[in-house]
Amino acid sequence: MKMLSNSFLLTLCAWLIVGVLSAQDTLVLDKIIAKVGSEVIFHSEVEEQMAMARERKQNPGQKDQCQILESLMAQSMLVHYAKIDSVAVTDAEVDGEIDARMNQILAYMNNDRKLFQEVYGQTVSEMREQVKEDMKRKLLGDRMQAQVMDNADVTPADVLTFFHSIPTDSLPYFNAEVELAEIVGYPEVNLEEQEKALEKIGKIKAELKSGEDFATLARKYSEDGSARDGGDLGWTTRGSFVPEFEAAAFQLEVNETSDIVETDFGYHLIQLLERRGNSIHSRHILIRPKITKEDLKLIQDRLDSVRMLILTDKISFVDAVAKYGDSKVQSYTNNGRMINAKTNNTFFETGDVDSEIFFSIDTLEIGEITPPIEYRTPLGDYSYKIVQLQGRTSPHQANLKQDYSRIQAAARESKRNEVFGIWVDKHIPNTYIVIDPQYKDCEDIARWQAQWMTGR
Repeated sequence: MKMLSNSFLLTLCAWLIVGVLSAQDTLVLDKIIAKVGSEVIFHSEVEEQMAMARERKQNPGQKDQCQILESLMAQSMLVHYAKIDSVAVTDAEVDGEIDARMNQILAYMNNDRKLFQEVYGQTVSEMREQVKEDMKRKLLGDRMQAQVMDNADVTPADVLTFFHSIPTDSLPYFNAEVELAEIVGYPEVNLEEQEKALEKIGKIKAELKSGEDFATLARKYSEDGSARDGGDLGWTTRGSFVPEFEAAAFQLEVNETSDIVETDFGYHLIQLLERRGNSIHSRHILIRPKITKEDLKLIQDRLDSVRMLILTDKISFVDAVAKYGDSKVQSYTNNGRMINAKTNNTFFETGDVDSEIFFSIDTLEIGEITPPIEYRTPLGDYSYKIVQLQGRTSPHQANLKQDYSRIQAAARESKRNEVFGIWVDKHIPNTYIVIDPQYKDCEDIARWQAQWMTGR
């Protein structure tokens, strides 16, 4: 049995993200290049992923193109058999996944929908509609893949066998790394600034009642990215907004404007423009109470006190996370341990650590904690955090003592790859497969092509 390429599972899991995030800035004469059962694969799908590959390395070649096609064919096989096995995915699940991805993108753009349109060449609503069928196929494939790999786990003995199967001169070399934990606190807005913000949005509400145009006032006053677009938030479904905002927005009649709505972001006036089933098209004006130097000093002093409690053994770091940390921070549910977004594990190469944190931990011993560090979130909000150095490694070749968790993860991925490869091999003879002759020299899909070349 020929194993799937090493990059297969990573590409397989990322296949839809390429379609969602790639801007349509090049017109390609599209054509079908492969068929797997009831599913078809287009030339543009390969080209989109090749474009992403070019961003990761300078000159992806024919081998990369072959691996991409193999991954797309395997995904198509999953979808084909998911349909045969009546695997179900609801419209609500599809919409929820799309909303989550779009909201994540918008968060990095400070909710600036005009910027989104400039970058991707489509509105958020248009992009949602475009990717709906692709998202449904992805969820079908994911669900089928989960069934196939249900028992693909590894024992400690499997990890040892996997590690010892790697030639010594092929073991990876890891750069200097650290493991970190954090307790994060956000400043609370003082009463005076709350009253100023309420007074400001109250005046805006009065201007609306006197007949002023909502979009004009949003451009003039609103304090988020949607201001550029007259406060327009586009089409959204339930689950897209924080609860207080959503409750108010979905209760409105078309062209009705809400009373003042308070959320964690500030004070809103919301206007409903259109309603379509469980989706709404709305706009808003946001006024955010100002964070003062005094507010920042309060949270800084609070975290400094928490640090002293830990250093004097009055409370453990883990308990301090639960008692004093902000529950909206990702690390909160991981006992404070920070997750590296690039690798999805707890190891950070020193070059991947934010500069504000790096210079604070550089001289620490393991177990020591930084003084409070001022930190800005991707949305520009101020916060403070204290950071504990929980581990540090020097540059070294992979070994079981220092890198067991990563070797275990690699062994599990290898096992999953093997189980999936067996499943694919089992189903190839019973699946209608056609591949464009331009890929006849691809070694990675030779076994798929052989089925076609023998007259299938």
